[in-house]
Amino acid sequence: MYEIISTILKYVFTIVIYIFIYSIIRLIYLDIKSMNRRAGISDRKYPYLKLLNRRDELNFRVDESYVLNGRKTIGRLGKNDFVINDPFLSGNHAEFFSEDGIYYMRDLGSKNGSYINNVRIGIDAVPLDNGDKIQIGQLTFIFVQDKR
Repeated sequence: MYEIISTILKYVFTIVIYIFIYSIIRLIYLDIKSMNRRAGISDRKYPYLKLLNRRDELNFRVDESYVLNGRKTIGRLGKNDFVINDPFLSGNHAEFFSEDGIYYMRDLGSKNGSYINNVRIGIDAVPLDNGDKIQIGQLTFIFVQDKR
């Protein structure tokens, strides 16, 4: 009887070790994949929003960065360019666009508001500078623009 239990525990322990090794390899793969995606963004000439929150603390899916190549909207509804299921985001929350090489952000009448550098903005377009901190819902982004 002891030998049977010992053999079963040996196999269970071996399976647990393999699952642990698999999860570590998977985490390394996902980290490398996200680094490659970020490297692709830095090669582009478009500005982007870089997430400052820790993704593991959020209970919804959000990307590390969002490229602003043209007019982009963010919100919970599927018709937005950047759809994030943050319960504190409005259906159509904010819009990003450029005119004459200057990027702007405007709030689209959201209930909880949009903030640039801790200042609430309205429906009037506000120009963005490299390093501006953007807060929408529970999310905090930094605006990154390489002006070469």
